[in-house]
This record gives sequence, structure tokens and C-alpha cells, in this order.
Amino acid sequence: MTPAAVITARPSAAFIYTSWFALLAGVGAFLVGLVNATMALNEKGYYFTVLLFGLFAVVSLQKTVRDKLEKIPVTSLYYGLAWFATLLPIVLLLVGLWHATLLLSEKGFYAMAFLLALFGAIAVQKNTRDMRAVPSSVAATGDNE
Repeated sequence: MTPAAVITARPSAAFIYTSWFALLAGVGAFLVGLVNATMALNEKGYYFTVLLFGLFAVVSLQKTVRDKLEKIPVTSLYYGLAWFATLLPIVLLLVGLWHATLLLSEKGFYAMAFLLALFGAIAVQKNTRDMRAVPSSVAATGDNE
């Protein structure tokens, strides 16, 4: 099966910078929160691992969903695993925060920083793929032939 022809527009510089900002702000805030937290080192390790797992999982899911849209073969098993791997760190974070002895505002901070980091990772992956699909010379001239 050959990939379907998909017309892809090169992302704007503003969207590229905003995506990187979201990723770095989310990861940075989450890590600053962990470094300054009074929780035990094993708890910090748990949240750090959940963050890394979540970032990897959303990039994998974004690629898998995009492959399916472009008619690039993806096995149902991998597609399902990508969704499972994306939902699992979110659930693990929620369970960890639910049982954590943190203020509600701290729990909200970690949840929002985590979600911002995941969104940023998805957007950066999308931009990376879009920029590879559209050569910069085509984007500069507007000539798609």
C-alpha cells in the first residue's frame, strides 16, 4: 500500500516558537516544581518518570495517528498500545496526585504543567513532521508543483 498524497502546509514561525515554548515551559515548570518539592526522592522519581513516559507516549501517538491519516500502514496492536501508553501516564499522574500530601494548588500546578508539556510535545512533533513534508524552498516560493 502506498502512502496517500497529503497536502501539508508548512507551520508558521509563530506556531513553531509557541509549540517549543509550551513544551519547554511545561517541562521546565514541572521540573522546577519537583526540585523545590519537599516530597521524598522516590516520589520525585515517580513523577519524573511519569513525565518522561508521557512525553514519549504522546509523540508516538501523534506519529501513529498521522501515519493512519496518511494511509501509512500501522498495525492495530501498535495503534492500541500508543493510546494505552498515552492514557497510562495521565492516569498514573492523577492517582499519584490524588494520594499525595500536597496542597490542592500544588496538585493543580503539577497537573497543568504536565498537560502543557504533553501538548507542547505533540505540537513540536507535528511541526517537525510538517517541516520535513514541505521543503523550505517550496514554502518560501509558494510553489507546490
